[in-house]
Amino acid sequence: MSAEWVTAQYNEEFRTPGSGLPRVAQYVKDYPTLAPWRGEYVARPIFFAEREMREFADDLRHLLEMIFSLPDRMFGGDLEAFRSVLGIDDGQWEVIRQFGDLTPPCFGRADMYHDGTSFKLLETNLGSESGGWGLVSEISEAMMEVDAFADFARRNRLGYVHPIRAVVEAVRRFGARVAPGREPVVALLEWRGGMKDYGDLWRNFRSALRSAGFDILLAEVSDVRERGGALYLGDAKIDVVCRAFVPDQIAGEPDGWDLVAPLLRAHQAGGTLLWTPFSSNMFANKACMALLSDPARRRCLGEDERRLIDRVLPWTRLISADVLRTDTGLVDECLERREQLILKANARGGGSGIVVGWETDDATWRRALENAAAEGCVVQQRVRPRSELVVDPLSGETEEWHASYGMFYTPQGGAGALARMVPAGSGSVISLMAHASARSAAVFHQSELPVWGEVPVLSASPAESAK
Repeated sequence: MSAEWVTAQYNEEFRTPGSGLPRVAQYVKDYPTLAPWRGEYVARPIFFAEREMREFADDLRHLLEMIFSLPDRMFGGDLEAFRSVLGIDDGQWEVIRQFGDLTPPCFGRADMYHDGTSFKLLETNLGSESGGWGLVSEISEAMMEVDAFADFARRNRLGYVHPIRAVVEAVRRFGARVAPGREPVVALLEWRGGMKDYGDLWRNFRSALRSAGFDILLAEVSDVRERGGALYLGDAKIDVVCRAFVPDQIAGEPDGWDLVAPLLRAHQAGGTLLWTPFSSNMFANKACMALLSDPARRRCLGEDERRLIDRVLPWTRLISADVLRTDTGLVDECLERREQLILKANARGGGSGIVVGWETDDATWRRALENAAAEGCVVQQRVRPRSELVVDPLSGETEEWHASYGMFYTPQGGAGALARMVPAGSGSVISLMAHASARSAAVFHQSELPVWGEVPVLSASPAESAK
């Protein structure tokens, strides 16, 4: 049975009078650990073959290793030259340099589309500020509590990965450096005022962690103090900080350095550890993908590595002031191929800083390319997401939706996936933050073995992950 067959079977059973499947989305919305998010959910999950998910997770791990090696392989270890090509300004670079730890752990969420043939990587989102961990964990778990869905999952050998448990394992291992033999005290720190905008997301994250037997503190960077080489929130000593802010927030505000001074002192003293250093943001810069994609720059890579890049990464090129001045051929190509290209700011996320070539005219596209050079952007080949057929639970009509997928990963391997979906034709940027109609959906994989329910990480073998 293919994933397409499972989808068709699910929709058929969904339409059957008396089916319990139409009630699944509402059950998910009311699920206690998802209540803080207050989001909307698609009427069905998305299905993939376990082998396809596992192979992409493996490709992603190798691609991240290549990205981490870029300073040495392409720039002879010259970090100044590397950050210059990435467009990282002096203020942001000072943040990265002061906090050190220039090789980050593999921890974050890779965003991709599926074009009907395979997954295509859009961005890597390294770092603890990457959101969605709690959503994917709890949506899947909630669905499995609905008898109608649990029965469907059993009959079709469906399983899922619980990212929150992978987070707990990774943070416990990391925190053992300062908290041997006990549970580390972990605080997620937002930037000043950040809880107003993102508090619902992080409260969902905390609820999901609690359901897995692990708790964290939620605060803003202005709430903590340093004492004796460690960070404190009130009387609680913090062993590990999961940051939810980025270098440009520190460098871009007059008192930014004052706000992070306690964290910096505690980090340098070793009393409080920083989970995912600010160098994560350097390697998550979209220009890194352009360096891998451009044949002129990747002669230092092996043949197998180049094949992997071409398999998972769309055509991606760097747009900067130097490029516009020196590479007129690339500029002409971008102008000619406008309807096939999308422009993205190197260091932004959530759909911000995107110009969609096929939704603009020639003059607007030319201006966008010229303006993009000042900030630093990439231009990327359009990936047309495959259509997902979803039955509306109220009308019974079958609708086409498009999905952007987030694959979560930790140092131990791939850790599950989430879908963010919009109705087909409603817009080209699929983002929960940038699209009013966007909804979340779980991703289940169909195993070749009789697996049912939650499995560990996608880097494990099918036999090891069977439950």
